[in-house]
Amino acid sequence: MNELLLVIFRVMIFLSVALFVIGIFKPEWLRFRQKQPGRTTIIAAAIGILIIGFTGAGAIQYAGKNNAEAINPSKLLGEAVYAVDDNTRRCDPGTKPGTTGASNDEKTSAGIRYMVKTPVNYNASIAHPLLMVYAPGGKNRYESENYMYLTQEATAAGFIVAYADHRKMTTETIEELAEIPGLIERKWCVDKKRIFLTGHSDGATVAMGIAFINGTKHIPAAIAPSAVGIRGEDLKEYHCPNPLPVMVMHSSHDTLFPGYGKETIEWWAVCNGCDSASPVKEADGCITYRGCKNNVTTRYCEGSGAHPEWPGKNKAIIDFFSAANK
Repeated sequence: MNELLLVIFRVMIFLSVALFVIGIFKPEWLRFRQKQPGRTTIIAAAIGILIIGFTGAGAIQYAGKNNAEAINPSKLLGEAVYAVDDNTRRCDPGTKPGTTGASNDEKTSAGIRYMVKTPVNYNASIAHPLLMVYAPGGKNRYESENYMYLTQEATAAGFIVAYADHRKMTTETIEELAEIPGLIERKWCVDKKRIFLTGHSDGATVAMGIAFINGTKHIPAAIAPSAVGIRGEDLKEYHCPNPLPVMVMHSSHDTLFPGYGKETIEWWAVCNGCDSASPVKEADGCITYRGCKNNVTTRYCEGSGAHPEWPGKNKAIIDFFSAANK
């Protein structure tokens, strides 16, 4: 129906232009009930039809754009299935003012903007795992969501998911971005023991940095960095954190950070006390290190895309986090 109306409005625009030209140069061509309308009348009618045509076409195109955005799978909120028992962590009623759905304009004390999305049936009395997503270089929270499209699957799995704007990479920036999970926990019912970090490129560097920098390394329960920009040599400058579930994703064709993924996972395998000599290749192509301390999962998934490509292992990421630190 909208397509037919759009065609009609576009025809009106075309006819209005034709009527305008006729009104100026050949008004005698027109007759209405055997009378010839004046030039002013014809031009006024042409302008009126033109306005109607442009207004109608614009409204339909705007509605179509909004509908397309509304059904964009990257932005849909999933419905969580709450499995509640005596061990379920909870929040006291009325203590968490965060709203259900999308809160798009949250801000840190340093002015970093982020957005928070909950399951469509969010229960403010049940503590949720939090999936914190850090943006690649140059992308804001909206672009990051469209780029990684984690919202629907994460909220359907019972996560609250948050996206932060990118900031120029410094240690201070990493520390400022690390504040966001705590700010979210103040407003939404978040399980402090199930805060998970992911991101791509600069976002992966942030997730990694938070996990081993003194003062922030207590925050994540697990991390899943993709296309991280930290070399093995750089990591040697840092002390290992306590054993932590890690899923590193990197491409063998990443020319910006060539080989960084393997260097990163090898550092984590040592930190986690894994048997580095004999990682096991899984059915999905990822490799898993065995014998890690505290039985933490230590995985490496290598793709073949270019550096800017998100690996698209969303289900694997969410399954990895869901299994961590229950």
